[in-house]
Amino acid sequence: MGCVSGFAIVGTGWRAEYFWRLAAELDGLDCTGVVSRSKDGLPVPVYRTLDECLATKPDFVVTATPWAVTPSLVAELAERGVPVLAETPPAPDLLGLRELWAKVGPGKAQVAEQYSRMPAHAARVALVHKGVLGEPKRVDVSSTHQYHAVSLIRTLLGVGRGRADVRAVRTIARLADPLSRDGWAEPAEIKDATTTIATIEFDGGGLGLYDFTDNQWHNQLLMRRLLVRGTLGELRDNEVVRLTAPKTIVRTEIVRRQTGYDLDLDGYDTDHITFGDEVLYRNPYQGKRWNDEEIAIATLLQDMGNWVRGDGPEPYPLADGIQDHRIALAIEEAADSGLPVRVDDEPWH
Repeated sequence: MGCVSGFAIVGTGWRAEYFWRLAAELDGLDCTGVVSRSKDGLPVPVYRTLDECLATKPDFVVTATPWAVTPSLVAELAERGVPVLAETPPAPDLLGLRELWAKVGPGKAQVAEQYSRMPAHAARVALVHKGVLGEPKRVDVSSTHQYHAVSLIRTLLGVGRGRADVRAVRTIARLADPLSRDGWAEPAEIKDATTTIATIEFDGGGLGLYDFTDNQWHNQLLMRRLLVRGTLGELRDNEVVRLTAPKTIVRTEIVRRQTGYDLDLDGYDTDHITFGDEVLYRNPYQGKRWNDEEIAIATLLQDMGNWVRGDGPEPYPLADGIQDHRIALAIEEAADSGLPVRVDDEPWH
C-alpha cells in the first residue's frame, strides 16, 4: 500500500456518515476524526472544536455541513492552508458564491460532486468523450436536481464555465408519492408535485435540458432519463444509435454486468459496463457490494487523496461547483419570473 491520506470531517449528518464509513474500507485513506459538539459514540474520534481536529494535521477536511455554514468554513480552512472537499453546493446563493470565490479562489478547495463518478454515468461520459456520437450538442437530464443535474449536463457536453441563457417553467400535477428517504409511505399519498423544466443554452454551442419533479430521487414511479445527442448519433439511457459508415446506422446497447443473479454465486456486485466488446467502466471496488452512490463517493475520496499528495488532477474544482450552482440558481430565477435569465461572466470563469 502507498502513502496514506488522513482526512477529517466537519459535520455528522447522513452524508458525513458516508465518508467515514467508506474510508474504513479503503486502502490509502484514513478518517482521523469528526468535528461535532453534540455526538459521541461514533466509530471515529470526535473533536469538539475545529482547532482540536486540525491539531491532528489531516491532509484534507471534508465539510458535510448545512448550506449556510459551508462558505465561512471553507474560507477559514483555505486561509489556514488546509485543502478542503466541500459538500454541494459550496454556498447557498449568488452573493455567497461570489464572496466565497473572492476569499478562496483556485487551489485549495474542491467540491464533492460525485454524480459523474457513478458507474452508469461514468460509462456514458467515457463513451461520449471517445467521440462515438461525434461532437455532443445536446444533453437532457431527468433524474436529479439543481447543481447535480447541471454538472452532468456540462460534463457530457464538455462545456466550460462560460456564459449561458436559461429559460424555465414550473407545472404542478397530482402524483402518488410512495417512497422517500424515510422508506415506504403507508398509505401512498397522491398529492401535488412540482415539475421544473429548463433549457440552458451555452455560449459557443450546446444545449442542456433540465427536467426535475419533486422527490424524483426516491419516487420509483418516475423514470430516470438521460439523453446525449451528438453530430453522429444519440445516446438514450443505455442505448446508442449512430452513423458508422455511409448508409450504415447501428444500434448498440450499453450493458452492465451485475453479478449475483440466478445461478451466479459470486454475490451481488457491479462488475463492469461495456459497449460492444469495449469496457467503458470497471468497478474498482469489486467485492465490497457497494451501491452506485457508495462507489461514486469512494472514488471521489480517493481522487481527493491522490490530489493532495500530488498524484492526480483536481477532483472537482471549486470554480466548477460554483458554476453548477450559479446555473441552478438561474433555473429557479427563470421559473419564478417566467423570464429568460442570463448567466454572464463571473470571476471564476
